[in-house]
Amino acid sequence: MTADSQTAAPRALPERVDVLVVGAGLSGIGAAHRILEANPGVELAILEGREATGGTWDLFRYPGVRSDSDMFTLSFPFRPWEGRKAIADGGDILDYIRETARESGLEELIHTGHRAVAASWSTDDQEWTVTIETPAGRREVRTGFIHLGSGYYDYEESHDAGFEGIEDFAGEVVHPQFWPEGLDHAGRRVVVIGSGATAVTVVPAMAETAQSVTMLQRTPSYVFPQPEVDPFVQVLRKRLSPQAVQSATRVKNLGMQYFLYELSRVRPKAANAIVLTELKRHLPQDVIDEHFTPPYNVWDQRLCAVPDGNLYAAIRRGRAEVVTGHIDRFVPEGVRLTDGRVVEADLVVTATGLKLKLLGGIDFTVDGERVAMERAFAYRGLMLAGVPNVTMTVGYVNASWTLRADLVSRYVADLIAHLRDHGLGVAVPVAPDGMSAGPILDLTAGYVQRVVGSFPKVGDRAPWTMPQNYVKDKIAFGRADVTADMHFLPVGTKGATLPRGAEAPESLDLPGSSSNADASTADEALEAAR
Repeated sequence: MTADSQTAAPRALPERVDVLVVGAGLSGIGAAHRILEANPGVELAILEGREATGGTWDLFRYPGVRSDSDMFTLSFPFRPWEGRKAIADGGDILDYIRETARESGLEELIHTGHRAVAASWSTDDQEWTVTIETPAGRREVRTGFIHLGSGYYDYEESHDAGFEGIEDFAGEVVHPQFWPEGLDHAGRRVVVIGSGATAVTVVPAMAETAQSVTMLQRTPSYVFPQPEVDPFVQVLRKRLSPQAVQSATRVKNLGMQYFLYELSRVRPKAANAIVLTELKRHLPQDVIDEHFTPPYNVWDQRLCAVPDGNLYAAIRRGRAEVVTGHIDRFVPEGVRLTDGRVVEADLVVTATGLKLKLLGGIDFTVDGERVAMERAFAYRGLMLAGVPNVTMTVGYVNASWTLRADLVSRYVADLIAHLRDHGLGVAVPVAPDGMSAGPILDLTAGYVQRVVGSFPKVGDRAPWTMPQNYVKDKIAFGRADVTADMHFLPVGTKGATLPRGAEAPESLDLPGSSSNADASTADEALEAAR
């Protein structure tokens, strides 16, 4: 992906820091920048469990890896994206993250190869003791505050779809998350199992040199073309500063995204028709009907971007094809479907989804009691009820991750400033009684539904909701009262007991609808995007 996979040499980690940020990808770097920006003099360290920074963008190395969102909403607001491509290559995104860390002075605070595995809170000491696995063995670091910018993907394990007969297959099977270095697919018959963002990226990229590429899907996904290079941006760059270009393009892109998303919530058939009508410009109707018309509505699952329609072009040229059907098992010559068809292959790519891992897999205890994540209500989608001095980044399922990540980072920075300015050592959210609970990730996608029951829950009232709406969030975060439903303790308080508050039910009846989505006016959308 890039020749420079290591951003910093190993260095000593202090015994204690004021703030510990976990993760050195988009979320962690953005949070560290905002925290230090609002809190000069805070001693901060960043832990990165992998041997290199960049998070997702260093992990994924499959052919064609790229952003699934435009870079003017995915990039940091404080460092405008100046790359040519709006849908950027993974290597360019990785370079952007590392350059941001370097230019912000954060590179010197990053400790790669340091993975947090457990965190224990003491109310009397008003600090966390974090157990960390390092190249030199396990050690502990104490900190007054933790921010988790590690996302929710499991970097060590991928989802096992449980295909039968893989050992019988005469060819090679790879998963995009663990792409072998130097794998040559030129001239080979490739089958890509899946229909999500990874599959629609891999298929056209591999089709350039493979003998053939087949996208084998059980269920179609909604796909939508986007310009790889945005002509609107190219015009603006001749007249405006990078920051002004970033702001104007965010307004445009957010307006388009939220028009379709909100339409899908109130008039799903109309939203479906917009996407399917656009496909008619690229593919024959029979192909659309069979392979690109899902049995669900737009935005019940994430909409897949296709830059410059490259997937459609590969299909039209005969370089790629789509097969829709249920897999029976692997056989020596390829993959056999339940209807008896065999899709022949030399190489199979299992783009069947990722495995989710909550809060980086860290085991949390508060005053000796393990935190039951599945029973915890999420406060503003960024803290957990009953868990003091810990914040987390959870992004949107219907828009660029960084949009919400930056709102969260600013809020966290303000909360830390509030504690420092008022001589407070503890901030713990307390969930009120009587709230109903809902899923924190409101998607019907399989990778979400498999585990979302074990994740924290959202409530039915502010500040315990997490609307999938940047406009609503930007307004709400701008007006947020950091003291609402929050219990504080002054620095040095001894013998106090933290309030427990209400707990969520262990299991939920998880519907496929997006009940957290709220409509907003076009004027609000444009104003908030600025």
